[in-house]
Amino acid sequence: MDACRCDQYPYVGREGRGAVVRVAAYGVDMADSITIGEGTHEDAAIIESRLLDALRRALPQSVNSGFVLCARTRDADLVAGLSVSTSYGWAVVRTLWVADGFRGAGLARALMREAEERAVALGCHGVWLDTSNPVARTLYESLGY
Repeated sequence: MDACRCDQYPYVGREGRGAVVRVAAYGVDMADSITIGEGTHEDAAIIESRLLDALRRALPQSVNSGFVLCARTRDADLVAGLSVSTSYGWAVVRTLWVADGFRGAGLARALMREAEERAVALGCHGVWLDTSNPVARTLYESLGY
């Protein structure tokens, strides 16, 4: 995007490395007082936390919960696991991992089935997931996703 001045475009302009935004909030013009630039992982955590707090205040159905399921050997070694968060009636599979030596033994399938049962018990109407792994995609499709 080419550089432009805020007064040329009433809402967004770009000067230098960060975008300078003209915001009209509640009738107050905050031109040149807000900049948009690169954030950090800490900023992302703050943004997510503040959004979730706002949603909880505004929408009772947005209360989030979650759970983690682990598969361990008799020696308590972690060999597979799954983490899920819930919101708005959806269970979101955030991570699913199986150690190399245990793949193909049905652990991922067992973890997913247990996760689905727990999600239903929490009142979820659906499960959402995504993957970029073609092998995992085959597993998810065999489970009906």
